[in-house]
Amino acid sequence: GKRRKKQEGAAAAKLPQSFLRDGLGYVLGALGSRAGLSSLCESSDEEEALPGPREEEEDAADPSEEDDVEGQWESESSSSFPEDGGVPEASEPPGQEEEEEVGFLYDILFYCFPGKSHNHSATKYVPPQVRKAQETVDDKKREELGRLKKMVNGLINRLSEPNMSSISGQIEELYMANSRKDMNETLTDTLMNACVTAVAMPARLMMEHVLLVSILHHNVGIEVGAHFLEAVVKKFDELCKSDAEGKECENLLALIAHLYNFHVVHSLLIFDILKKLVSTFTEKEIELVLFLLKNVGFSLRKDDALALKELITEAQRKANTAEKKLQDQTRVRFMLETMLALRNNDMRKIPGYDPEPVEKLRKLQRTLVHSSGSGKETQLRVSLESLLSADQVGRWWIVGSSWSGAPMINDTNGKTQQKLHIGKVSSKIMELARKQRMNTDIRRSIFCVLMTSEDFLDAFEKLLKLGLKDQQEREIVHVILYCCLQEKTYNPFYAFLANKFCEYERRFQVTLQFSIWDKIRDLENLSAAAISNLVSLLAHLLRTKSLPLSVLKVIEFSELDKPKVRFLRQVLSMLLIKTDAEELTDIFVRISDNPKLGMLREGLKLFLTHFLLKNVQAQKSAEEASLLKEKVELATKALQAKESKLKL
Repeated sequence: GKRRKKQEGAAAAKLPQSFLRDGLGYVLGALGSRAGLSSLCESSDEEEALPGPREEEEDAADPSEEDDVEGQWESESSSSFPEDGGVPEASEPPGQEEEEEVGFLYDILFYCFPGKSHNHSATKYVPPQVRKAQETVDDKKREELGRLKKMVNGLINRLSEPNMSSISGQIEELYMANSRKDMNETLTDTLMNACVTAVAMPARLMMEHVLLVSILHHNVGIEVGAHFLEAVVKKFDELCKSDAEGKECENLLALIAHLYNFHVVHSLLIFDILKKLVSTFTEKEIELVLFLLKNVGFSLRKDDALALKELITEAQRKANTAEKKLQDQTRVRFMLETMLALRNNDMRKIPGYDPEPVEKLRKLQRTLVHSSGSGKETQLRVSLESLLSADQVGRWWIVGSSWSGAPMINDTNGKTQQKLHIGKVSSKIMELARKQRMNTDIRRSIFCVLMTSEDFLDAFEKLLKLGLKDQQEREIVHVILYCCLQEKTYNPFYAFLANKFCEYERRFQVTLQFSIWDKIRDLENLSAAAISNLVSLLAHLLRTKSLPLSVLKVIEFSELDKPKVRFLRQVLSMLLIKTDAEELTDIFVRISDNPKLGMLREGLKLFLTHFLLKNVQAQKSAEEASLLKEKVELATKALQAKESKLKL
């Protein structure tokens, strides 16, 4: 497409301007609209004749002429052209041939005036057929949204406690039949228009609307409640800053309070709002604090009594410092008395407090929620700051939400530390890392630490300083095991380092166990040197109790092949010969009392007596053979030590 545009532009540049204008005039004459060409050509002649500064003045001073010309071309292109230049009939739609002629006319216009844009919104020419298709799609989308809004609005208008089940079910069906984005926006707009008004809304009506959101939040998905909560919190923050005189702030605060009552949002957001209101501490904020505490005060005391105590202390400190500034001291005293009543769990001192309507609707909520997810796991544990800055840092509380922008987690410090550390090593180490297929920054960092450390303690400290988290930490074990198997001869450095990580955190032990299982399953594809290194590493980890003997349960003793028999014989021989009697007994006793490891115990006893001692005198010296027999008997007794008790 780009090559074709270049060829067309080059062809247009070679043709003389007068020739193209004559051709354009001929086409316009055939279409019966030569006036548009004459005006356009005259304007272009004037622009060419005048010097540069004058061009800028005319362009800046008379934009209406261009708009008129553009409007003229648009009207001509969208209507049918009569042969005798008369007014076209509105009843006759333009034919396909006439639309092709108009498209050809636009092509000639772009050839004549390649630098002149005939459309302010886009420089690319769009054929009439494509334009009509786009307009049709937009009209259909607008019509569908309008129909959806009418349906949702009708359901919300009929909402009440008796028909809550049917209406929530119908809205769930709408969620299944329409886009969730469209449904979330439509439902949020409808609820905001119904609940956020300049007058105080009835508490019962607010509870029923929020109960509907809570049911959809648990049945459809947490993005329903998250979208509604974000809209309410942002509107509340906007109205608080604008000093609105109506009751919109109280209505929005009631929505947030009932979202907490019906387990949509965690108490963290409520405490953030209370702290913000107490920090300002004007008469308006005092009323809002009283309103919020009246609705959710005792629930907050159950969820986080310590945070409520800190809030009361902060409010008392603010009240003492702001005594002279506030005219109405009675409201401040009433607020403090309310807080003290909450702290002392005294419901009688809070006038108008009635928890029965909320409890009744909570019972209804439990009957309408399909799954068991009506508890704490579906609550949105999000702070006020995160909600207000969602457009800048993303919505991390919604699983699977797409977002593009600056990183949500500021991990640039850790990355720069890794890059600086990599920059200090020599180019030979970096080339070696590339040859060993260390294809990520994390793996290269770990590899460079291993290659440049003085000993395993130095490597352990440097690897911890990399500050890797979660899945990144697993790469430490993977790189250690990979490097150990790649050595031509066994290097105990990796075994001591792996032992240190197993002692440090159990998660490293689990990762190492899974990695060794993968290598055991893939013994056929490993080289002889890699198998020898794996044998020495596993024997060391078993001897130092970094890994339990149950790591061998991945081996199917009933389906042993030659590589696994050879591998297991080498591991057990090395373990039995190099381990003291007491330690060996302890190692084998650890798997003797576990009923789930019965198959492993029987397999090990069979392997020790038949495979390991078979032809042992021919392969080893008499002294080593006798020592191995003693250790096998000791291990067998250790395996049977607690087995008899289990049978009894």
